[in-house]
Amino acid sequence: MAKLTNLKVSERAKAGKGAARATRRAGQVPGVVYGGKQEPELLSIDPRVIMKELHRGGWKSRLYSFDLGGKEVRGLIRDIQFHPVTDAPISIDFLRLVPGQKVNVEVAVVFTGEEEAPGIKRGGVLNVARHSVDVHTDVDHIPEHFTADLSKLDINDNVRWDDLQGTEHSTPTLQVPNFVIASIAAPTVDAVEEQEAAEDLADAQATEKKPAEEA
Repeated sequence: MAKLTNLKVSERAKAGKGAARATRRAGQVPGVVYGGKQEPELLSIDPRVIMKELHRGGWKSRLYSFDLGGKEVRGLIRDIQFHPVTDAPISIDFLRLVPGQKVNVEVAVVFTGEEEAPGIKRGGVLNVARHSVDVHTDVDHIPEHFTADLSKLDINDNVRWDDLQGTEHSTPTLQVPNFVIASIAAPTVDAVEEQEAAEDLADAQATEKKPAEEA
């Protein structure tokens, strides 16, 4: 299960465009938390906190916890809107999480063992088909990430959904049986030619050096 990340937010009393603009003028980003069969609640948050989470990566499946009105709220970031010119965040939406709830969430795939993969050692190229997977899961078992082990893959081998680690409580939303996550392709023609050219050059240098050593 993903770990909880604590955020500092403040309650926001008024709704509407005017109140949202006032929140932004105060240097904060207006937001809302909704779902869980409860009324939406308004909040505000420091834009620097939002940008920090975005730069960390994997925020779409990260579980957040914050105090709102004296009670703990747990949620997922569902949407962030950005200014069309400055790209600064201007609003944020959280989905409230309650026990027993099922949600769709995008989970990042972490790749390991690339340096040990026989196919890559032989010059193969790693082709990643999916850096993340959309899944359906319950809120008590949202994965922090899935792990794809590449250490035993040779050229033309691949990693599929069934090969991922950490998928026990998740069902992919993609209706394709055991879809490909990543594969190792054969070296490109250019790579092969470069390797052959390097070997030819090494042989030529060895041949030139040999008579001098014998002399």
